[in-house]
Amino acid sequence: MREQDDPEYCYSLLARDAVDQVEAYGGGPVDGLTVVDVGGGSGYFTEEFRRRGAQAYLFEPDLGELGTKPPDGAVVADGYLLPLADGVADVTFTSNVLEHVADPPTFISELVRVTRPGGLIYVSFTNWLSPWGGHEWAPWHYLGAERARARYRRRTGKDAKHTLGENLFAVHIGRTLRQVRDRDDVTIVSARSRYWPFLAETVVKAPGLREFATWNLLLILRRCPP
Repeated sequence: MREQDDPEYCYSLLARDAVDQVEAYGGGPVDGLTVVDVGGGSGYFTEEFRRRGAQAYLFEPDLGELGTKPPDGAVVADGYLLPLADGVADVTFTSNVLEHVADPPTFISELVRVTRPGGLIYVSFTNWLSPWGGHEWAPWHYLGAERARARYRRRTGKDAKHTLGENLFAVHIGRTLRQVRDRDDVTIVSARSRYWPFLAETVVKAPGLREFATWNLLLILRRCPP
């Protein structure tokens, strides 16, 4: 609720929580690990990883999202084709990016490629049928994207940041899970609601219900040995 008015508070809190999750699923502190943050915007996640001792690097395709003071060493790069060698990262991290790419399987393949065997891949996204699926024009996206955007324009006097089919895409949990399970280069460590404090994995196991109730899917993947 405070993302637009107080992004510093919102994303700093989200970054701390996300790195806590990485440490929990990774089995220990990120101190000394190499972390690749893909699509991390102005760098809140990268900075939190660095505060905990990780060698973290930000790759962001949008200069506007980097802001005026991106982390040192930030690279403008497309997540479909990262300028990195195979297997360089202990952790590859992407938060709320998948719903903004037109080809999620190719994007995930690139995350896997740059992760070492045994390393973790952290992927979270806001699923389309979530109450927040329409982003700034949610929950009116349930009545149609164009209608929701028009309402946003009338209410705020400005165009919405996101347009369905251009920089926001209808990503679904069931389809994404099937795509990941069909791969032979990763295993699923956890598939859970990112924000639910209870029954976080249970709700994801319920087809249909999960598309509405999960709100934001968190996938923790482990790169398989060759």
